Amino acid sequence: MTISTLPSTSAGVARKAHLGVVAILQLIMLGELALLIGSERWMHVFLVTGLMAALIVPIMLRRFRSTVIPSEIRIVIVLFVFASLFLGEVRDYYERIWWWDLALHGSAGVLLGFLGFLIVYILNEDEKVDLHMRPSFVALFAFMFSVSSGGIWEIFEFAMDQLFGLTMQKPMLGDPSGLTDTMWDLIVNLIGAAIVSIAGWRYMSQEPKSYVDSWARRFIERNPQLFEPNKKRGDD
Repeated sequence: MTISTLPSTSAGVARKAHLGVVAILQLIMLGELALLIGSERWMHVFLVTGLMAALIVPIMLRRFRSTVIPSEIRIVIVLFVFASLFLGEVRDYYERIWWWDLALHGSAGVLLGFLGFLIVYILNEDEKVDLHMRPSFVALFAFMFSVSSGGIWEIFEFAMDQLFGLTMQKPMLGDPSGLTDTMWDLIVNLIGAAIVSIAGWRYMSQEPKSYVDSWARRFIERNPQLFEPNKKRGDD
């Protein structure tokens, strides 16, 4: 892939959108934080405070990051974290909306599959990296990356429930053990991984490739130290 200079406008718009999304979510969580303090729900106060810090600190310390991630991807990550931790745990969407957990695990399968696809796609398409893989292998890697990551997360949920008495594995369909919840989480994660892997395979097998190419080129341009030794990274 020949690296060309991308127009700064697209990156600038994406960065402003990312900052706008974070600002809106921070205001929502700030209002919720005041209510939580008033009702003395200290565990949720700690969770919301930590979540607010997790969203804002990377922006404040962006000059010190060793790797720059495209703003479009960061927007998706921020929204997913907000939906899972704030809406799911703090606002009890997991209990109030029966399909919320399944929807998030399906989305996680898509996101992780896309992440795995993008990692290998960048290495495969960059002319500075001596690595050339068939679209079918890239799709398989993305699928396995997503499914294995989902499995590791379910192990983490089990460990948290066993060690700290949490209920990350929730009762489902009359099964109080959480096993049904775990299996459905794995199933929808697998379906999401399969969808993005097949889409990635089709994308690599045909022209044009402008959309993902633009993300890949931007990632390479912003992180030259990963591809060209002794070069400094660019700003996002």
